[in-house]
Amino acid sequence: MQNFDAIVIGAGAAGLFCAGIAGQRGLRVLVLDHSEKVAEKIRISGGGRANFTNRDLDPHAPHKHFISANPNFCRSALSRYTPADFIGLLQRHGIAFHEKHKGQLFCDRSAEDLIQMLLRECDAGGVQRWQPCGVKAIRVDGDGVYELDTDRGPVRSRSVVVATGGLSIPKIGATDFGFRLAKQFGLRLVEPRPGLVPMTFDGDHWSPYAELSGLALPVRIETGQKKTQMAFLEDLLFTHRGLSGPAVLQISSYWQEGTPIRLNLAPDADLPAALARAKASSRKLLVNELAGLVPSRLADAWVQQDADWQRPVAEASDKALTRLAERLSRWEITPTGTEGYKKAEVTLGGVDTRDLSSQTLESKQPGLYFIGEVVDVTGWLGGYNFQWAWASAHACALALGSQSD
Repeated sequence: MQNFDAIVIGAGAAGLFCAGIAGQRGLRVLVLDHSEKVAEKIRISGGGRANFTNRDLDPHAPHKHFISANPNFCRSALSRYTPADFIGLLQRHGIAFHEKHKGQLFCDRSAEDLIQMLLRECDAGGVQRWQPCGVKAIRVDGDGVYELDTDRGPVRSRSVVVATGGLSIPKIGATDFGFRLAKQFGLRLVEPRPGLVPMTFDGDHWSPYAELSGLALPVRIETGQKKTQMAFLEDLLFTHRGLSGPAVLQISSYWQEGTPIRLNLAPDADLPAALARAKASSRKLLVNELAGLVPSRLADAWVQQDADWQRPVAEASDKALTRLAERLSRWEITPTGTEGYKKAEVTLGGVDTRDLSSQTLESKQPGLYFIGEVVDVTGWLGGYNFQWAWASAHACALALGSQSD
């Protein structure tokens, strides 16, 4: 039976980062993962360049960019390990990066640079990695020591860190292992569901838009009412099955099944004024005038829906123009569902933060920690989820180190 100071289950962003810090603080650390490859989610993120953090995160009000049953929970870890801290680590490793927009930072070359950095940090801490190596069972003895039955034999430790991620993208190895473990030790779960995910529509009401597949445009998108209302200004993408793009991924995390989303398809234009001006001065078809305000494919699809719009703009009634402006600036449509975990970038919900310490990420089961996506903390699109991985891992690693002092 091999003994370790800490055993980390999951060799993703949070698990590797936590292991590296804990190892460098003098702990004997073992990382276990059932997959052959480490950090697959980093590898495929950001188009292969890993959107690893976001400069716009406000450490004093970090919950602004995160969703949780208790949005304040993430404040402690995020304010103690900031985007600037992680940027400093990249710079020490000589990894070049750039900002795309809205504070989103990407590796210049490849996400692989980030993965190799995490592995070097683990090596610097003498971390042992067993892969692929599944965990068959975990139990805790009367002295509070955890015994794990693994594919490579039994191991023991006073501290176990669960960094197994959520249910998103099962083809790269996502499982519900972390949630099952939480339940085994009596911890509560916030019902998981897909987040940052494309939305689907079907039936006759979608047929006018099905041919717009591949079209992208900037929109204002919103869902919810009053206190629950949320809105984003981002790009929308029409797909064969529905809507995607940053706008839809963002709003999907706030959308409740059976409720509509509302879109302004021309957020930078004053449509009523523009159409009124066109009516007074133009001889063109209404669809041609509209194509100056929104993409022409969208204009074509839109005017097909009403005979009153299929004529020269000068001949259109004021009522018809008002109706057109309203439909384009407040298009309300109810998704039938989402593309589910296979296309979701993250998992909403997870281990209930009421059963975790916001300072250390230790659960109410002593010596058992949960970090990263397995916890009920989900960031916006744009590097926020990776920042939660780094910050929660850092808070946990410091706590592990202080316990062994």
